[in-house]
Parts: sequence; C-alpha cells; structure tokens
Amino acid sequence: MTLEVFADGDSVAQQAASLIAADARVAIGARGLFTLAVSGGHTPWIMLRLLANENLPWEGLHLYQVDERVAPLGDPDRNLTHLRESLLQFAPIPPENVHAMPVESSDLERAAAQYDLTLQGLGPDGHTASLVPGDPVLVITNADVALTGVYQGRRRMTLTYPVLNRARRVLWVVTGREKAQMLQRLLDGDQSIPAGRVGQEQALVFADRAAAQGL
Repeated sequence: MTLEVFADGDSVAQQAASLIAADARVAIGARGLFTLAVSGGHTPWIMLRLLANENLPWEGLHLYQVDERVAPLGDPDRNLTHLRESLLQFAPIPPENVHAMPVESSDLERAAAQYDLTLQGLGPDGHTASLVPGDPVLVITNADVALTGVYQGRRRMTLTYPVLNRARRVLWVVTGREKAQMLQRLLDGDQSIPAGRVGQEQALVFADRAAAQGL
C-alpha cells in the first residue's frame, strides 16, 4: 500500500481524478474497456465532478457502484443521485454503461444475487463500502454483492471482499481529521476493522494533511 499526502480535500479530489483518467486512457487503449466502481462521500463527489472535465473515450468506461442505500430513486440519501449530479449530467457516458445497484427491486435478496459484476472511502468506524463493523455481510465469500443490515437508518447493497480484492487497483480517498486514527490502522493492515481486510497489494491511498496527522 502506497500513501500520498496532499494539502486538503480539494487537492486529494483533483489528484484522484487525474489518476483515474490516466488509468482509464491506458485501459481503454489496451482492452477497449475501463471498469470503475465508485463510492459515495463528499470528496469522491468533488473528484467525480473534476473527472467529468477530463478528455476521455467515455464510450469505453463502465461505471459501477461500490455500495448503495436502499431508498427510492432520486432520494438524496442515494449515492446514485449524487453520481448523476456530479458526473453523469456532465460526462457523455452511454446510459447502458451505467450499472446502478438494483436497490429499488421488490425482492432485494434476489436482486443482489443477480447483480454480478474500485474508489474506496474510509469511515471513522473503519468501514469501507458498506462493510461495517459487526455486520454479517463481512463473512460473505460466495457473492460479489450482498445486502447489509440497517446502518445509519438504511439497509445497504454493497460489493463484498471477493470482488474488491479482484480489482486491478484500489484507490482510497481519505480526508478529514476524524479519519486519522483509522487511516493509521488501515496502513498497518489492521484486519479488526473492515477496511483492513481489503487487499493492499494494489492499493494506493490519497489523504489530506488532516487525515494524515501523526503518521
């Protein structure tokens, strides 16, 4: 795992957008396809707005969600709502290339089983995606997508460890003083927090000075 520290959250977002754009150009040039799984959060949304300004072969980019809240379409709690506001209304990504998690299904368990296929965030409690401490979803190894219990008022649909650990690159975006302790534990490979169980071999951490204090 490699750590790079920048002055503030806006700088982190800019560097993340530049890195993703560079990876996308290489992947699309080599394979005709770049698959990006994105998480929610203030800094990732800024990053996605900046990414929309990049000159990319957008037809080769396929966009997936790392996690999503079970809520109606257009709800402000939905990551998809912010994904549309930050990226999709500005970048010419073909609609068929946007693979939203099917959280509006009347049968969520069946929807999660059929959804098969990363930008990662780090929570103050050590969660990433919607892999939260104590949730049964942490032990799922036979599915790429699963449903969590209720967390902060909502059930979630989330990618699980098997698919996260198949990614060619994991980019962590970590900002804010409240993340400092968990960032240290992430860098230490502390598997007692959910984020610490994501593979580190291909991982890169972009953090601001506030989150990296004391490192």
